[in-house]
Amino acid sequence: MFNSIFENDALWNRRQVLQAAGVLAAGAGFVHTAQAAAAGEPPAKKATALMRIGILSGTIRRPTVEATLDAIQAHGLSCVQLSLDCAGLSALPDHIAPELADRIRQAAAARGIEIAAVQGTFNMSHPDEAERRAGLRRLRVLASACQRLGTSYVHLCTGTRDRGNMWRRHADNDSSEAWRDMAGCVREATEIARQTNVILAFEPEVNNVVDSAKKARRLLDEIGSPHLKVTMDAANIFHAGELARMREVLDEAFALVGKDIVLAHAKDLSRDGDAGHEAAGRGRLDYDRYLSLLHASGFRGPLLLHGLGESQVPGCVAFLREKLARVAST
Repeated sequence: MFNSIFENDALWNRRQVLQAAGVLAAGAGFVHTAQAAAAGEPPAKKATALMRIGILSGTIRRPTVEATLDAIQAHGLSCVQLSLDCAGLSALPDHIAPELADRIRQAAAARGIEIAAVQGTFNMSHPDEAERRAGLRRLRVLASACQRLGTSYVHLCTGTRDRGNMWRRHADNDSSEAWRDMAGCVREATEIARQTNVILAFEPEVNNVVDSAKKARRLLDEIGSPHLKVTMDAANIFHAGELARMREVLDEAFALVGKDIVLAHAKDLSRDGDAGHEAAGRGRLDYDRYLSLLHASGFRGPLLLHGLGESQVPGCVAFLREKLARVAST
Protein backbone atom coordinates (compact mmCIF):
# COMPACT_ATOMS: atom_id res chain seq x y z
CA MET A 1 0.00 0.00 0.00
CA PHE A 2 2.86 2.36 0.80
CA ASN A 3 4.91 1.81 -2.38
CA SER A 4 3.36 4.81 -4.07
CA ILE A 5 4.41 7.21 -1.29
CA PHE A 6 7.87 7.40 -2.72
CA GLU A 7 6.88 7.34 -6.39
CA ASN A 8 4.20 10.03 -6.31
CA ASP A 9 3.99 12.11 -3.15
CA ALA A 10 0.94 13.86 -4.52
CA LEU A 11 -1.08 10.70 -3.95
CA TRP A 12 -0.53 10.80 -0.19
CA ASN A 13 -0.38 13.69 2.21
CA ARG A 14 0.60 13.54 5.87
CA ARG A 15 -2.99 13.39 7.07
CA GLN A 16 -3.72 10.39 4.85
CA VAL A 17 -0.64 8.59 6.15
CA LEU A 18 -1.71 9.19 9.73
CA GLN A 19 -5.26 8.05 8.97
CA ALA A 20 -3.79 4.83 7.63
CA ALA A 21 -2.28 4.17 11.05
CA GLY A 22 -5.72 3.39 12.43
CA VAL A 23 -6.31 0.78 9.76
CA LEU A 24 -2.93 -0.81 10.37
CA ALA A 25 -3.38 -0.79 14.12
CA ALA A 26 -6.72 -2.52 13.91
CA GLY A 27 -5.71 -5.22 11.49
CA ALA A 28 -1.95 -5.61 11.57
CA GLY A 29 -1.79 -8.45 14.08
CA PHE A 30 -4.35 -10.64 12.33
CA VAL A 31 -3.32 -9.80 8.77
CA HIS A 32 0.40 -10.28 9.35
CA THR A 33 -0.18 -13.65 11.03
CA ALA A 34 -2.41 -14.83 8.20
CA GLN A 35 0.00 -13.63 5.50
CA ALA A 36 2.96 -15.22 7.27
CA ALA A 37 1.19 -18.57 7.44
CA ALA A 38 0.17 -18.40 3.79
CA ALA A 39 3.66 -17.42 2.61
CA GLY A 40 5.52 -19.90 4.80
CA GLU A 41 7.42 -17.15 6.59
CA PRO A 42 9.84 -17.88 9.43
CA PRO A 43 8.12 -18.20 12.82
CA ALA A 44 6.70 -14.99 14.29
CA LYS A 45 7.06 -13.94 17.89
CA LYS A 46 4.54 -15.69 20.11
CA ALA A 47 1.71 -13.38 21.17
CA THR A 48 1.25 -12.71 24.86
CA ALA A 49 -0.96 -10.38 26.88
CA LEU A 50 1.86 -7.88 27.33
CA MET A 51 5.21 -7.16 25.77
CA ARG A 52 8.06 -8.92 27.53
CA ILE A 53 10.73 -6.73 29.10
CA GLY A 54 14.31 -7.62 28.32
CA ILE A 55 17.70 -6.02 27.91
CA LEU A 56 20.72 -5.78 25.65
CA SER A 57 23.39 -8.03 27.11
CA GLY A 58 26.06 -5.32 26.89
CA THR A 59 24.34 -3.44 29.73
CA ILE A 60 25.41 -6.13 32.18
CA ARG A 61 29.09 -7.06 32.23
CA ARG A 62 30.16 -10.33 33.82
CA PRO A 63 33.15 -12.61 33.14
CA THR A 64 31.10 -15.45 31.60
CA VAL A 65 27.90 -15.79 29.62
CA GLU A 66 26.40 -17.83 32.48
CA ALA A 67 27.14 -15.06 34.98
CA THR A 68 25.66 -12.49 32.62
CA LEU A 69 22.46 -14.53 32.29
CA ASP A 70 22.34 -15.01 36.07
CA ALA A 71 22.39 -11.23 36.51
CA ILE A 72 19.69 -10.74 33.87
CA GLN A 73 17.53 -13.32 35.61
CA ALA A 74 18.12 -11.64 38.98
CA HIS A 75 16.66 -8.43 37.56
CA GLY A 76 13.45 -10.31 36.74
CA LEU A 77 13.97 -10.08 32.96
CA SER A 78 12.82 -12.81 30.62
CA CYS A 79 14.59 -12.03 27.33
CA VAL A 80 17.83 -10.64 25.98
CA GLN A 81 19.33 -9.25 22.80
CA LEU A 82 22.61 -11.09 22.92
CA SER A 83 25.97 -9.80 21.77
CA LEU A 84 28.51 -12.58 21.49
CA ASP A 85 31.14 -10.43 23.18
CA CYS A 86 29.58 -11.61 26.45
CA ALA A 87 30.87 -15.07 25.54
CA GLY A 88 34.43 -13.97 24.83
CA LEU A 89 34.02 -13.45 21.06
CA SER A 90 33.70 -10.30 19.00
CA ALA A 91 30.12 -9.21 18.41
CA LEU A 92 30.37 -10.40 14.80
CA PRO A 93 32.99 -13.16 14.84
CA ASP A 94 34.67 -15.05 12.02
CA HIS A 95 33.82 -18.38 13.66
CA ILE A 96 31.37 -19.66 16.27
CA ALA A 97 32.13 -23.09 17.67
CA PRO A 98 29.00 -25.28 17.70
CA GLU A 99 29.67 -26.32 21.29
CA LEU A 100 29.75 -22.65 22.38
CA ALA A 101 26.44 -21.93 20.65
CA ASP A 102 24.92 -24.98 22.35
CA ARG A 103 26.30 -23.86 25.70
CA ILE A 104 24.74 -20.39 25.33
CA ARG A 105 21.36 -21.81 24.32
CA GLN A 106 21.32 -24.28 27.17
CA ALA A 107 22.39 -21.66 29.72
CA ALA A 108 19.60 -19.31 28.65
CA ALA A 109 16.99 -22.07 28.65
CA ALA A 110 18.03 -23.24 32.13
CA ARG A 111 17.31 -19.75 33.44
CA GLY A 112 14.06 -19.26 31.57
CA ILE A 113 15.52 -16.49 29.40
CA GLU A 114 14.63 -16.17 25.73
CA ILE A 115 17.37 -15.08 23.35
CA ALA A 116 15.12 -12.63 21.53
CA ALA A 117 17.79 -11.69 18.99
CA VAL A 118 21.51 -11.62 18.45
CA GLN A 119 23.48 -8.48 17.65
CA GLY A 120 24.68 -8.52 14.04
CA THR A 121 25.35 -4.86 13.31
CA PHE A 122 28.03 -3.82 10.84
CA ASN A 123 28.37 -0.80 8.54
CA MET A 124 26.18 -1.78 5.60
CA SER A 125 26.74 1.67 4.04
CA HIS A 126 30.52 1.79 4.27
CA PRO A 127 31.95 3.39 1.11
CA ASP A 128 34.49 0.56 0.70
CA GLU A 129 32.97 -2.56 -0.80
CA ALA A 130 35.60 -4.72 0.91
CA GLU A 131 34.31 -3.56 4.31
CA ARG A 132 30.72 -4.41 3.38
CA ARG A 133 31.73 -7.81 2.08
CA ALA A 134 33.63 -8.61 5.27
CA GLY A 135 30.52 -7.74 7.26
CA LEU A 136 28.36 -9.96 5.07
CA ARG A 137 30.78 -12.85 5.50
CA ARG A 138 30.62 -12.56 9.29
CA LEU A 139 26.85 -12.10 9.18
CA ARG A 140 26.57 -15.47 7.46
CA VAL A 141 28.59 -17.04 10.29
CA LEU A 142 26.24 -15.51 12.86
CA ALA A 143 23.03 -16.32 10.99
CA SER A 144 24.17 -19.92 10.48
CA ALA A 145 24.61 -20.27 14.26
CA CYS A 146 21.21 -18.84 15.18
CA GLN A 147 19.41 -22.17 15.33
CA ARG A 148 21.97 -23.54 17.78
CA LEU A 149 21.85 -20.29 19.75
CA GLY A 150 18.08 -20.63 20.03
CA THR A 151 16.90 -17.56 18.13
CA SER A 152 15.54 -16.64 14.70
CA TYR A 153 16.26 -12.89 14.85
CA VAL A 154 19.34 -10.81 14.05
CA HIS A 155 19.36 -7.11 14.91
CA LEU A 156 21.30 -4.68 12.73
CA CYS A 157 21.50 -1.08 11.51
CA THR A 158 22.15 0.24 8.02
CA GLY A 159 25.22 2.32 8.85
CA THR A 160 26.72 5.50 7.49
CA ARG A 161 29.24 6.74 4.92
CA ASP A 162 31.57 7.70 7.75
CA ARG A 163 34.59 5.43 7.43
CA GLY A 164 35.57 5.42 11.09
CA ASN A 165 32.33 5.46 13.07
CA MET A 166 29.07 3.91 11.89
CA TRP A 167 27.13 5.94 14.47
CA ARG A 168 28.33 9.30 13.13
CA ARG A 169 26.23 11.00 10.49
CA HIS A 170 27.95 11.84 7.20
CA ALA A 171 27.01 14.42 4.58
CA ASP A 172 26.93 11.71 1.91
CA ASN A 173 24.32 9.59 3.70
CA ASP A 174 21.57 11.13 1.56
CA SER A 175 23.34 10.48 -1.73
CA SER A 176 22.05 8.04 -4.33
CA GLU A 177 25.37 6.17 -4.11
CA ALA A 178 24.94 5.62 -0.37
CA TRP A 179 21.44 4.23 -0.88
CA ARG A 180 22.61 2.01 -3.74
CA ASP A 181 25.46 0.50 -1.73
CA MET A 182 23.36 0.09 1.43
CA ALA A 183 20.37 -1.44 -0.36
CA GLY A 184 22.65 -3.83 -2.26
CA CYS A 185 24.24 -4.94 0.99
CA VAL A 186 20.86 -5.37 2.67
CA ARG A 187 19.64 -7.41 -0.31
CA GLU A 188 22.59 -9.79 0.03
CA ALA A 189 22.12 -9.96 3.79
CA THR A 190 18.46 -10.81 3.32
CA GLU A 191 19.38 -13.63 0.98
CA ILE A 192 21.69 -14.97 3.72
CA ALA A 193 18.74 -14.70 6.11
CA ARG A 194 16.53 -16.65 3.70
CA GLN A 195 19.12 -19.40 3.33
CA THR A 196 19.59 -19.72 7.09
CA ASN A 197 15.88 -19.20 7.95
CA VAL A 198 16.33 -16.13 10.16
CA ILE A 199 14.82 -12.65 10.17
CA LEU A 200 16.91 -9.50 9.98
CA ALA A 201 15.48 -6.65 12.05
CA PHE A 202 17.01 -3.34 10.98
CA GLU A 203 16.68 -0.18 13.06
CA PRO A 204 15.97 3.28 11.58
CA GLU A 205 18.52 5.58 13.22
CA VAL A 206 19.00 9.32 12.66
CA ASN A 207 22.74 9.05 11.93
CA ASN A 208 22.38 6.17 9.47
CA VAL A 209 21.41 6.07 5.80
CA VAL A 210 18.01 4.70 6.82
CA ASP A 211 17.32 7.54 9.22
CA SER A 212 13.52 7.63 9.31
CA ALA A 213 10.43 5.47 9.14
CA LYS A 214 9.80 6.75 5.62
CA LYS A 215 13.17 5.43 4.44
CA ALA A 216 12.57 2.21 6.37
CA ARG A 217 9.34 1.74 4.45
CA ARG A 218 11.16 2.42 1.19
CA LEU A 219 13.79 -0.20 2.00
CA LEU A 220 11.21 -2.82 3.01
CA ASP A 221 9.30 -2.29 -0.22
CA GLU A 222 12.45 -2.30 -2.33
CA ILE A 223 13.76 -5.56 -0.88
CA GLY A 224 10.33 -7.19 -0.61
CA SER A 225 11.28 -10.12 1.61
CA PRO A 226 9.56 -11.70 4.63
CA HIS A 227 13.06 -12.12 6.07
CA LEU A 228 13.52 -8.35 6.49
CA LYS A 229 11.68 -6.61 9.32
CA VAL A 230 12.11 -3.64 11.68
CA THR A 231 13.48 -2.91 15.13
CA MET A 232 11.72 0.15 16.52
CA ASP A 233 13.59 2.49 18.84
CA ALA A 234 11.42 5.58 19.14
CA ALA A 235 14.28 7.58 20.67
CA ASN A 236 16.24 7.27 17.42
CA ILE A 237 13.83 8.72 14.85
CA PHE A 238 13.67 12.43 15.73
CA HIS A 239 15.60 14.74 13.45
CA ALA A 240 16.60 18.24 14.45
CA GLY A 241 13.50 20.36 15.01
CA GLU A 242 11.07 17.42 15.22
CA LEU A 243 10.81 16.94 18.96
CA ALA A 244 8.02 19.50 19.22
CA ARG A 245 5.99 17.28 16.86
CA MET A 246 6.58 14.10 18.87
CA ARG A 247 3.05 12.67 18.62
CA GLU A 248 2.88 13.33 14.88
CA VAL A 249 6.30 11.80 14.22
CA LEU A 250 5.48 8.69 16.27
CA ASP A 251 2.08 8.25 14.63
CA GLU A 252 3.55 8.55 11.15
CA ALA A 253 6.31 6.06 11.96
CA PHE A 254 3.83 3.43 13.08
CA ALA A 255 1.56 4.11 10.10
CA LEU A 256 4.50 3.34 7.84
CA VAL A 257 6.25 0.40 9.54
CA GLY A 258 4.07 -0.69 12.48
CA LYS A 259 3.07 -3.95 10.85
CA ASP A 260 6.73 -4.90 10.28
CA ILE A 261 8.07 -4.37 13.81
CA VAL A 262 9.46 -7.56 15.38
CA LEU A 263 11.78 -6.06 18.02
CA ALA A 264 11.45 -2.89 20.11
CA HIS A 265 14.05 -0.98 22.11
CA ALA A 266 13.46 1.06 25.23
CA LYS A 267 15.70 4.00 25.93
CA ASP A 268 15.05 7.74 26.13
CA LEU A 269 16.22 11.03 24.65
CA SER A 270 17.10 14.43 26.00
CA ARG A 271 17.11 16.20 22.63
CA ASP A 272 16.29 15.62 18.98
CA GLY A 273 18.82 14.74 16.30
CA ASP A 274 21.62 12.61 17.72
CA ALA A 275 19.62 11.79 20.83
CA GLY A 276 22.33 10.32 22.99
CA HIS A 277 21.44 7.60 25.47
CA GLU A 278 19.12 8.20 28.39
CA ALA A 279 17.55 5.51 30.55
CA ALA A 280 13.90 4.81 29.78
CA GLY A 281 11.66 7.19 31.69
CA ARG A 282 14.47 9.68 32.36
CA GLY A 283 14.04 11.81 29.23
CA ARG A 284 11.49 13.41 26.95
CA LEU A 285 10.08 10.49 24.96
CA ASP A 286 6.29 10.13 25.25
CA TYR A 287 6.29 6.54 26.51
CA ASP A 288 2.51 6.43 26.86
CA ARG A 289 2.16 7.13 23.14
CA TYR A 290 5.09 4.90 22.12
CA LEU A 291 3.85 1.85 24.01
CA SER A 292 0.23 2.43 23.00
CA LEU A 293 1.26 2.47 19.34
CA LEU A 294 3.33 -0.69 19.77
CA HIS A 295 0.39 -2.41 21.45
CA ALA A 296 -2.14 -1.20 18.86
CA SER A 297 0.07 -2.42 16.01
CA GLY A 298 -0.20 -5.96 17.37
CA PHE A 299 3.34 -6.09 18.71
CA ARG A 300 3.71 -8.48 21.66
CA GLY A 301 7.39 -9.16 21.32
CA PRO A 302 10.42 -8.19 23.41
CA LEU A 303 10.86 -4.63 24.68
CA LEU A 304 14.60 -4.38 25.22
CA LEU A 305 16.26 -1.90 27.55
CA HIS A 306 19.52 -0.21 26.63
CA GLY A 307 21.31 3.10 26.98
CA LEU A 308 21.42 2.72 30.76
CA GLY A 309 23.71 1.59 33.54
CA GLU A 310 23.05 -1.61 35.46
CA SER A 311 22.16 0.36 38.58
CA GLN A 312 19.29 1.95 36.62
CA VAL A 313 17.77 -1.37 35.54
CA PRO A 314 15.36 -1.87 38.50
CA GLY A 315 13.90 1.62 38.14
CA CYS A 316 13.50 1.28 34.36
CA VAL A 317 11.87 -2.14 34.67
CA ALA A 318 9.37 -0.76 37.19
CA PHE A 319 8.69 2.21 34.91
CA LEU A 320 8.00 -0.01 31.89
CA ARG A 321 5.83 -2.44 33.86
CA GLU A 322 3.66 0.41 35.11
CA LYS A 323 3.32 1.87 31.61
CA LEU A 324 2.57 -1.52 30.02
CA ALA A 325 -0.07 -2.31 32.62
CA ARG A 326 -1.75 0.99 31.83
CA VAL A 327 -1.66 0.25 28.10
CA ALA A 328 -3.14 -3.22 28.61
CA SER A 329 -6.01 -1.84 30.69
CA THR A 330 -7.18 0.66 28.06
